[in-house]
Amino acid sequence: MLATSAAAVALFFAGATGASASTTYTVKSGDSVWGISQIFHTSMNSIEQANHISAHMIHPGENLTIPDGSTTSQTTATQPAAASQSTSAYNGNTQSQQTSNYSGYQAQSNNTNTAAAQTTSNTGAASTNGGSSKSYVLNQMASRTGVPASTWNAIITRESGWNSNIRNSSSGAYGLFQNMHISGGDVNAQVNAAVSLYKAQGMGAWAL
Repeated sequence: MLATSAAAVALFFAGATGASASTTYTVKSGDSVWGISQIFHTSMNSIEQANHISAHMIHPGENLTIPDGSTTSQTTATQPAAASQSTSAYNGNTQSQQTSNYSGYQAQSNNTNTAAAQTTSNTGAASTNGGSSKSYVLNQMASRTGVPASTWNAIITRESGWNSNIRNSSSGAYGLFQNMHISGGDVNAQVNAAVSLYKAQGMGAWAL
């Protein structure tokens, strides 16, 4: 009976020792706290607490103590993949977390600007002093001619497909309205020319 109790106590302490086991890991270039937690099936929080890490910052060559992750693997499996990008150690660089966040913001801003530029290109509305949107052109034409914006939209879609830089190689007609009385100019100039053409010839200038 005594031997059995002693064996049970020994197993208890062996289990306790295994639960608190840890590993030493040397940080490599490109590593992140999140990535290391995935390798060792532990959590970012446990690694950062064990190594007094703040702002998720680690550096190549740094030795980390990795706690046993037997009770935290499920939690770390749900960590977002984006964490590895924002917490990577960059080739021994000691940039602050604020610099990393700023760079991420610039990349996001650049992507947004690229998408906006593509949208502008698709509508063919080049930048102007008064505005650059499709609605700007239609509002200008409707308010200055009294012709509904829907009619001008149909004309521009038919004539140029909302490409403000298109030129008819046969007639020489140019721009959104395919106006033969101009050979160039930005969207504002094209709107002004279209208004003048309407006042001179009415909708007949566009065969309406």
